[in-house]
Amino acid sequence: MRVALYQCPPLPLDVTGNLQRLQHLAMEARDADLLVLPEMFLSGYNIGVEAVGALAEARDGESAQRIANIAKSSGVAILYGYPERGDDGQIYNAVQLIDAKGQSLCNYRKTHLFGELDHSMFSVGPDEFPLVELNGWKLGFLICYDLEFPENARRLALAGAELILVPTANMIPYDFIADVTVRARAFENQCYVAYANYCGHEGEIHYCGQSSIAAPDGSRLAQAGLDEALIVATLDRQLMIDSRAVNRYFHDRRPELYGDLNKR
Repeated sequence: MRVALYQCPPLPLDVTGNLQRLQHLAMEARDADLLVLPEMFLSGYNIGVEAVGALAEARDGESAQRIANIAKSSGVAILYGYPERGDDGQIYNAVQLIDAKGQSLCNYRKTHLFGELDHSMFSVGPDEFPLVELNGWKLGFLICYDLEFPENARRLALAGAELILVPTANMIPYDFIADVTVRARAFENQCYVAYANYCGHEGEIHYCGQSSIAAPDGSRLAQAGLDEALIVATLDRQLMIDSRAVNRYFHDRRPELYGDLNKR
């Protein structure tokens, strides 16, 4: 499977503009099977409580329908971040995967909120870590800060995830996460990790870029720098099989030793 990541500066508060650039981008990425966009791509991330409330949409709202049409016309599945207004009236930091036929395969809500910015705008996502299949690959989902808790990636890997998709809005001074943690999560969980970040500025936030697709052996299949970029890589199932044969983390785990961790 070919995976494309779009690293870009945000267009805050401009849903129409973001949909327009997605329209052009999806056509540019037509040789990929899946296009992954940053966290809160639809609206921008650092936009404040009032704007999030005004721009939040249902998972099957107008923007989702437009993105479904973009996916169908380009033949590319799309994972995008957006502010979701749930049936419960709460607003969530969410991502949705729409396949190349325009069907929604998954909606995931961020479970670990980062700092005052996240907590002021969003409700905490529930204990739902879905796994879906796309083109024969099992996909799991995390959003930005979620990846920094190793338990999240491990639970997905133990459930069978072969590729973890991570829309992100990571900023300076947390470059370490983009540089090291992404590769570490791929290596320790013996799966692929696709990390799609912003670049540029949004208010006082300076995003650190460095989007990447990391392989189970800890290598990078594709790496962006600090500027806008569309990067693409082909996932190699044999590489994953060979890496798992050498690094036997799942075989050598001792779960009976870890039970008390959940009580601390």
